[in-house]
Amino acid sequence: MNDDSASTCAGLEPLPLLRILQAQWTKKEIHELQEEARRGFASLSDPVEGLLVMLENCNDWRKGKKQSLAHYLVGQFNSWIKENARFRQPHQKRNTLQMRVFSLFTVVPANLLDEVVSLFEVDKADTSSLLCLIKDLCIKGKYKEAVTLSIKLNLQSQLSIEEMCIPLLHQDDMNLVKAYVDDYPELQISLLQALDSLCHPADRTGNIRRHGGKLSHLRCDKISYKVLSKLVFRLMELYGLGIELCPNVVNQHCLASFRYLLHKHFVEMLIGQNTWLQGQFLNLLPKYTDVSSVQSTVARWALRMNVPQEKLSHHVVERLKQLEKEKGVELESSSREECLKEKKRNFYQLPIPTESIYFVEHLDQLKSCAARVLQAGGVVGIDTEWRPTFTAWSKARVSILQIALKDCVYLLDLPHLMKESEYPGQEHEFAQFIQSLFSDRTITKLGYAMAGDLHCLCMSYSVLKNVVQLTAGMLDLQNVHKELQRAQVPKQNCRETVDVFKSFEKGLESGSRQRQKGLSLLVQHVLGKPLDKTEQLSNWDKRPLRLQQIDYAATDAYCLLDLYDALRQDMQCFGMSCTLESHLKLKVEKRRKENKPKKIKNCKLPPPAQDTQSAPEQIALSSPVSPGDFRVICDNMLQGLGRYLRCVGVDVKVLANEDDHRMAAEIAREENRVILTCGLPYQTLRSQVGEGRCLSVNCLQKAKDQAINVLRHFNVQVTPNDLFSRCQVCNGSEYLKLSVEDMVQAVQLNNALGKAENSEAPSTESIKFPSQDKHKGPPRTDSGFPWISYYTPNCHWAERSVLNMKTLIFMSGAPLQVRTIPPGIFDKVLWFYCCTTCGKVFWEGSHIRQVFSQFQEVLHITNDSAYFQI
Repeated sequence: MNDDSASTCAGLEPLPLLRILQAQWTKKEIHELQEEARRGFASLSDPVEGLLVMLENCNDWRKGKKQSLAHYLVGQFNSWIKENARFRQPHQKRNTLQMRVFSLFTVVPANLLDEVVSLFEVDKADTSSLLCLIKDLCIKGKYKEAVTLSIKLNLQSQLSIEEMCIPLLHQDDMNLVKAYVDDYPELQISLLQALDSLCHPADRTGNIRRHGGKLSHLRCDKISYKVLSKLVFRLMELYGLGIELCPNVVNQHCLASFRYLLHKHFVEMLIGQNTWLQGQFLNLLPKYTDVSSVQSTVARWALRMNVPQEKLSHHVVERLKQLEKEKGVELESSSREECLKEKKRNFYQLPIPTESIYFVEHLDQLKSCAARVLQAGGVVGIDTEWRPTFTAWSKARVSILQIALKDCVYLLDLPHLMKESEYPGQEHEFAQFIQSLFSDRTITKLGYAMAGDLHCLCMSYSVLKNVVQLTAGMLDLQNVHKELQRAQVPKQNCRETVDVFKSFEKGLESGSRQRQKGLSLLVQHVLGKPLDKTEQLSNWDKRPLRLQQIDYAATDAYCLLDLYDALRQDMQCFGMSCTLESHLKLKVEKRRKENKPKKIKNCKLPPPAQDTQSAPEQIALSSPVSPGDFRVICDNMLQGLGRYLRCVGVDVKVLANEDDHRMAAEIAREENRVILTCGLPYQTLRSQVGEGRCLSVNCLQKAKDQAINVLRHFNVQVTPNDLFSRCQVCNGSEYLKLSVEDMVQAVQLNNALGKAENSEAPSTESIKFPSQDKHKGPPRTDSGFPWISYYTPNCHWAERSVLNMKTLIFMSGAPLQVRTIPPGIFDKVLWFYCCTTCGKVFWEGSHIRQVFSQFQEVLHITNDSAYFQI
């Protein structure tokens, strides 16, 4: 701009200045726009008020995107005001402007609140006015903006925790809720009590809906009791608060455990098939059941236990017939002897006699055990048992340590052995035995999910805290099981294994009603029969142990030896190419301590979502992967992230706003995609896919920063040719390349067919054809990056036949969207790129340079992409 145009800028009012800036913004004249904006700010009589006037009349906020004029003006003014620190606004006028700024907060994006608050000194306004502003934002549904503003102004203590935070839970924004209460212990207590009130057993759904507000866009079905209870226990542990603050959650948790134990122990274990006990149980039920549902309750239990109808009352029989009609179930009866035979027939049995099981409860017995166990070259199976707690606030203590050899099994009574270790002269005897066992690399120790067992053993007894941190010679069969599940179908010549696979897929139709998992599933897969887990939830602290408990504990450890022999004999028969030795941990390695997230004081923004996860769940891909081979499914909260990833060539599917979060897990399993999510859904989704296949991103970051973090996390190697290789609208990867002449013909045909309005489609009279000499010579450069006239994205190029030039419709059924082409673009480009899936039309322009600049830190530039270099 010359000096004459600069002089005309002097004394401009805000609105004329805004029109000048809008014109330059439309023309993408960024360099001239910056100079004009700074001169315009200096020419205003009151720059702060002038900026406010321009923001009030700037209707292109485009919430959440930085590529808007309003966003750009705030950033430029913030830089200009720092360079002109001498400017100070009168106190009285500042108060007047602040009241006008309040109405602006309804359109200001949350990521711009900090700059607006600082520029207009909103934090110095009257507290009552600020509280009214925040409440007004809540009424208008701007909960995220209201909470962010209250954190910025430190007003949390003067606002209702339920009105501010509960709506955010409906929007899955837990990070912002935690930031809201982080520095206020009294609010942490109030938050837990508010969440606990939603879990009242009388009316859970009604409570959630009433606290959710009157706005229809809040989806109350996203929050269930199960999700809330997990959240309460996590916050309780995070803030170090007691369980007395949450009686509803604690009581319901205990009630669920009691119901499970009632069925597991009293029905399956004690009552079983004993017809006399069944009758006594049904007689006692009415005394402890609500009068309105007593007949239904007794009938359901009678149906479940197959009690003959002649032993039931007339009313219960009538109700029982109704249940049979509803479920189509016929009563069956079987004797206790048949059930025992069926149990032996359907479950893995301990191959050694009961006399070969030794119960070790004294240190002198431990000496004979150590003499046999601590032999070089030996192979032992190790397992642990503890009394189940069923509560999130109780810690389990290992009670039994099982060590299986080929001809015997030792059951170590840890509480008694630890008690004897307290005697003088015997303090280190038991600890030395455990240390020698776990650190000896010549002894192969078999286990399943050994990390959990060792952690529980370490936490149970302080004397073993440092002993189990040094382990060697460990073979965790859980890792083998995971590889076995990923393996291909076994060879046809392994008939026995094929039968095992068939029974594995079909499952047991009798004897075991529940689907097998964990070690039991592996035993069923390899040895043909699952484990009987009836005694798993026994009281392992009670002495003496029952015979069923002893048999169960010995079987759990001994089956590891049989698994080891079967797998080692022929791994290829199970579809695996590696050997067991490849999973053996030989070196003595110190177990890493988990890094707990540090609490940040005076936090203005919520901590990243990654801080709430453990390391194993955030495993990144070790080897580089190209964007075309990297496939993800984005939750409906991360649509902006999905568009940015498509921009660099990643295969991205995005859930629609009305889709349930759980659909992401189904799509991920079916199409082998990685789930990208944030907030509460992460806890549910990560358990439904494989390890490292679900990543929680920081939902408060900008979409561009989220995309860069995802690319780095999974080691995605992006090259310049990957940019725009996929359609940002539909994720299509096939383009039709049309020349300017062909596109002009399409526009003319579209106008002739009457498919475009005059205001939207360019008329043929306004089209300027490119000159013959315009693109000769080297490509021109703008803003430090080349004009990419040789752009060749890594996509699929379609044949001309995919587009019907008479109807302008692709074979996919999508119409060619010529109405989106501005009239002045025809004399600036040579080619148009048309997505064959949705019909969107693209061309080479300034946007590709902007994307190149945004992702330059993760781009891998090679000689093939030399035209991108500055």
